Amino acid sequence: MKTFSALLLCATALSSHAMDSAALKLVQTIPLPGVKGRFDHFAVDTKSQCIFIAALGNDTLEVLDVAAGKRLKSIAGLRKPTGVLYLRDANQIGVANGDAGTFKMFDGDSFAAVKSVGALDDADNVRFDTATKLIYVGYGEGALAVVHSATMEQTGRIKLSAHPESFQLETRGSRIFVNVPDAKHIAVVDREKQSIVATWPMEKFQANFPMALDEAGHRLFVGCRKPARLVAFDTEAGKPVADAGISGDTDDLFYDAKRQRLYLSCGEGFLDVIQRGAGDRYERIARQATRGGARTCFYSPELDRLFLAVPQHGGQDAEIRIYQPAEMAR
Repeated sequence: MKTFSALLLCATALSSHAMDSAALKLVQTIPLPGVKGRFDHFAVDTKSQCIFIAALGNDTLEVLDVAAGKRLKSIAGLRKPTGVLYLRDANQIGVANGDAGTFKMFDGDSFAAVKSVGALDDADNVRFDTATKLIYVGYGEGALAVVHSATMEQTGRIKLSAHPESFQLETRGSRIFVNVPDAKHIAVVDREKQSIVATWPMEKFQANFPMALDEAGHRLFVGCRKPARLVAFDTEAGKPVADAGISGDTDDLFYDAKRQRLYLSCGEGFLDVIQRGAGDRYERIARQATRGGARTCFYSPELDRLFLAVPQHGGQDAEIRIYQPAEMAR
């Protein structure tokens, strides 16, 4: 006969499972046999429903057809691929190579290399400004390279205090928000002036790696590892307004504007879902078990899917898990 505490523990586990299932439903898994090591970042072509994943530890870019549920191509010969970008108009895939110090463009049909820019030591995260057609690449001991997407010429350099991690661009304004964990701050860059206009200190919560922006709501969300917290900043005041507990070793963070939710992939082995409420209230509504080291994800609002890169572990192959966010009963 079970004790009361055992029954309570069982009931809690069942309740937690139900909560997790309600927030994110696993709808598809695409295996990646032979892919070893950790992953870095994603990009997506929503028209063809192809996703591109930097398999950093494998020195490849993995190209997957989501609709068909299969791998189309493994682009080899890369050196520590990190940031990935898809340019729809040009039908090209850009990949930052940390060890090679390059940002390479590949044709979206043939997957042949077509352009490259060098001298970008430790190239990392990348972003694209659709209005100006400029690509921003975080690299080195502290800089954002400004690259023109048509010519692949570096047209500028924005100096930072240390190596940049995730950064986000405003679409209605000229600011770039940059996580600079080694400097213990967020750098606010004016991309028209190509200079820092403010720094927001990370004093209580540090190791700020992933970032997401709700530009319309004037909120910047930052994932921290020391300690494991989600921090919300008011982008008008430049100050933190709320924080919430999350799982450990987070590396990717996305904001779902439709549901007012945040998705965080955490290397501790969980996908966290944070629900945003009125008055800057943030509540973790799901903590879905994944696999240790699965800290790379990507949310596509157009496809309404969350993609999680799960690394090889023991006898289990690497794989991409695809989740459908779901409405939850109130």
